[in-house]
Amino acid sequence: MAEISFDTETLGLIRLFEERTGARVKDCLHAEDKVVFLVYPGEIPKAVGPGGAVVDRLKDQTHREIQVVEYSPDAEVLARNVFFPFGPRKVEFQPKGKGRHVTVTVDPAWKARAIGKAGKNLKIARAVLMRHSDIVSVSVA
Repeated sequence: MAEISFDTETLGLIRLFEERTGARVKDCLHAEDKVVFLVYPGEIPKAVGPGGAVVDRLKDQTHREIQVVEYSPDAEVLARNVFFPFGPRKVEFQPKGKGRHVTVTVDPAWKARAIGKAGKNLKIARAVLMRHSDIVSVSVA
């Protein structure tokens, strides 16, 4: 796991997010063109709001794409949470170097979206998982 430190901009985003949502942030990272907020377990309803209204207002306010993921110290649960919008069905691990590779199986109808254009969502998932677990690579099946 990487040591986590925040720059002034990221600290400002965390403060804004916590003030607007009432949800507590565990981590915040810029990945691809998104700001990813990891919130503590049970905080997703606060963070997203009814029908996504709270997070949509934040997107408008910050002019950024925002993704909210529920944190878990368990790598399998965290991998499922990162891919939650794509209906994860199975999470499998294989040893890889000093860490592990994770393969997340999603609903076949959602596989292309789970990977994202030019692998964008895979890169985001890898960034989150590398910061909070021993995962070093990610694939979608």
